[in-house]
Amino acid sequence: MNKRKKPLRKCVVTNEMLPKEELIRVVRNKEGEVFVDETGKKNGRGAYIKKDREVIEKAKNSGQLKRNLNTSIDESIYNELFKQVGSEHV
Repeated sequence: MNKRKKPLRKCVVTNEMLPKEELIRVVRNKEGEVFVDETGKKNGRGAYIKKDREVIEKAKNSGQLKRNLNTSIDESIYNELFKQVGSEHV
Protein backbone atom coordinates (compact mmCIF):
# COMPACT_ATOMS: atom_id res chain seq x y z
CA MET A 1 0.00 0.00 0.00
CA ASN A 2 1.25 3.45 -0.90
CA LYS A 3 1.92 5.47 2.27
CA ARG A 4 2.70 8.88 0.81
CA LYS A 5 2.74 11.80 3.17
CA LYS A 6 -0.27 14.06 2.78
CA PRO A 7 0.70 17.65 2.00
CA LEU A 8 -0.13 19.97 4.87
CA ARG A 9 -1.05 23.61 4.48
CA LYS A 10 -1.65 26.32 7.03
CA CYS A 11 -5.09 27.88 7.39
CA VAL A 12 -4.60 31.67 7.27
CA VAL A 13 -7.32 32.18 9.87
CA THR A 14 -6.70 29.47 12.49
CA ASN A 15 -2.98 28.95 11.77
CA GLU A 16 -3.57 25.18 11.96
CA MET A 17 -1.57 22.85 9.76
CA LEU A 18 -4.12 20.67 7.95
CA PRO A 19 -4.18 18.24 5.02
CA LYS A 20 -4.91 20.06 1.74
CA GLU A 21 -8.25 18.30 1.30
CA GLU A 22 -9.58 19.94 4.47
CA LEU A 23 -8.83 23.39 3.10
CA ILE A 24 -10.06 25.66 0.31
CA ARG A 25 -7.50 27.64 -1.68
CA VAL A 26 -8.16 31.23 -2.66
CA VAL A 27 -5.81 32.69 -5.28
CA ARG A 28 -4.79 36.14 -6.50
CA ASN A 29 -3.14 35.94 -9.90
CA LYS A 30 -0.77 38.39 -11.62
CA GLU A 31 -3.71 40.29 -13.09
CA GLY A 32 -5.01 40.88 -9.58
CA GLU A 33 -8.06 38.65 -10.00
CA VAL A 34 -9.11 36.79 -6.89
CA PHE A 35 -10.90 33.47 -7.19
CA VAL A 36 -11.53 30.18 -5.41
CA ASP A 37 -9.15 27.55 -6.78
CA GLU A 38 -10.90 24.20 -6.73
CA THR A 39 -7.97 22.33 -8.28
CA GLY A 40 -5.40 23.76 -5.87
CA LYS A 41 -2.98 24.07 -8.78
CA LYS A 42 -3.65 27.45 -10.35
CA ASN A 43 -0.84 30.00 -10.57
CA GLY A 44 -0.78 32.91 -8.21
CA ARG A 45 -0.55 33.81 -4.56
CA GLY A 46 -2.62 31.29 -2.64
CA ALA A 47 -4.18 31.40 0.79
CA TYR A 48 -5.80 28.40 2.44
CA ILE A 49 -8.94 28.48 4.56
CA LYS A 50 -10.36 25.62 6.58
CA LYS A 51 -13.62 24.17 5.22
CA ASP A 52 -15.65 25.48 8.13
CA ARG A 53 -18.43 28.08 8.05
CA GLU A 54 -17.24 29.70 11.29
CA VAL A 55 -13.68 30.02 10.00
CA ILE A 56 -14.88 31.58 6.73
CA GLU A 57 -17.08 33.96 8.73
CA LYS A 58 -14.07 34.87 10.86
CA ALA A 59 -11.94 35.44 7.74
CA LYS A 60 -14.62 37.70 6.33
CA ASN A 61 -14.91 39.76 9.51
CA SER A 62 -11.19 39.98 10.29
CA GLY A 63 -10.01 40.79 6.76
CA GLN A 64 -7.44 38.02 7.05
CA LEU A 65 -7.72 37.02 3.37
CA LYS A 66 -7.36 40.63 2.31
CA ARG A 67 -4.11 40.92 4.28
CA ASN A 68 -2.81 37.59 3.05
CA LEU A 69 -3.47 38.20 -0.62
CA ASN A 70 -2.70 41.91 -0.43
CA THR A 71 -5.86 42.92 -2.25
CA SER A 72 -9.53 43.57 -1.57
CA ILE A 73 -11.73 40.49 -1.46
CA ASP A 74 -15.09 40.71 -3.20
CA GLU A 75 -18.22 39.56 -1.41
CA SER A 76 -18.71 36.95 -4.17
CA ILE A 77 -15.54 35.15 -3.05
CA TYR A 78 -16.97 34.64 0.43
CA ASN A 79 -20.28 33.53 -1.10
CA GLU A 80 -18.36 30.99 -3.17
CA LEU A 81 -16.53 29.75 -0.05
CA PHE A 82 -19.80 29.38 1.86
CA LYS A 83 -21.28 27.52 -1.12
CA GLN A 84 -18.31 25.12 -1.09
CA VAL A 85 -18.73 24.24 2.56
CA GLY A 86 -22.50 24.25 2.17
CA SER A 87 -24.00 22.20 4.93
CA GLU A 88 -20.95 19.94 5.22
CA HIS A 89 -19.33 20.69 8.53
CA VAL A 90 -15.75 19.47 8.78
